[in-house]
Amino acid sequence: MYNMQLWETSGHAANYKENMFVFEIEKQEFGLKPMNCPGHCLMFEHRVRSYRELPLRLADFGVLHRNELSGALTGLTRVRRFQQDDAHIFCRESQVKEEVKNVLEFIKHTYDIFGFTFELELSTRPEKYLGEIETWDKAEASLKEALEEFGRPWLINEGDGAFYGPKIDIGVFDALKRKFQCATLQLDFQLPIRFKLSYSAEDEAKSERPVMIHRAILGSVERMLAILLEHYKGKWPFWLSPRQAIVCPVSEKSQSYALQVHEQIHKAGYFVDTDMTDRKIQKKVREAQLAQYNFILVVGEEEANTGQVCVRVRDKSDLTKMSMEELLSHFKAEVAAYH
Repeated sequence: MYNMQLWETSGHAANYKENMFVFEIEKQEFGLKPMNCPGHCLMFEHRVRSYRELPLRLADFGVLHRNELSGALTGLTRVRRFQQDDAHIFCRESQVKEEVKNVLEFIKHTYDIFGFTFELELSTRPEKYLGEIETWDKAEASLKEALEEFGRPWLINEGDGAFYGPKIDIGVFDALKRKFQCATLQLDFQLPIRFKLSYSAEDEAKSERPVMIHRAILGSVERMLAILLEHYKGKWPFWLSPRQAIVCPVSEKSQSYALQVHEQIHKAGYFVDTDMTDRKIQKKVREAQLAQYNFILVVGEEEANTGQVCVRVRDKSDLTKMSMEELLSHFKAEVAAYH
């Protein structure tokens, strides 16, 4: 929560106030933050900075509030309270290309893990823009060079940049080939001017203004969760699943062994549940399949005597017997396959 004076400095009070939650305390107006950038500018500004500190990268998973119209709210994809994997990079003009390239590599690394394909667009100077044309030209040239060196195809989206700087739009495709924008990568010359940000250059008598890069990889975490649910059709891959395994004892006699198995899997760092109800084993397995557990581990007296588990994979009906050592190695390999 910040005093509205901050949002006046940043320009949000003039352009974004109707989307903010604003209230009065002791005859002063305050607003819940809809974005992290002005706060990060304050953090940069709170002491003298040197060129040696740049690039300075500040990441923030803090809670954000936006007063969206009730008709626009939908599931997890548009909400009023959410979190972003947000970061702001303060750098010199000469460092822009390298930083942008690093962010693009970070996006590729993350999206490859999820199995997303994505496309890139460079959005250039709009009709209404702030700042000097030379600065814009330099920034757009840096982004073009970074995109060329990144080596993926990209398109130009003429005149669709933000009023404060050009940006790279990243469109993600889910399993149904629908396109979403999650990641963002924007250059900003205006907030550093509005907040009078500066750092001392090599020549200490001179001070220079930093360039600010806004970047998010997942974007809104809630929205990404909704997209991933659709992408995986509710069947989470093992490394991401909140229901990695469930132990199903055949009868009361194998319950104590089932708890031992549970303990071993839990100690190895995996999510595991145990079905201790008195239902028949067929019913337990069916329920576990409907709940989308990746691995259903059936244990009876024979398994208890041999120190094994009967493994059933979520979408397959065939069973495999494994020792606990083999099972945990298999789990480890499942996680490693994605990273």
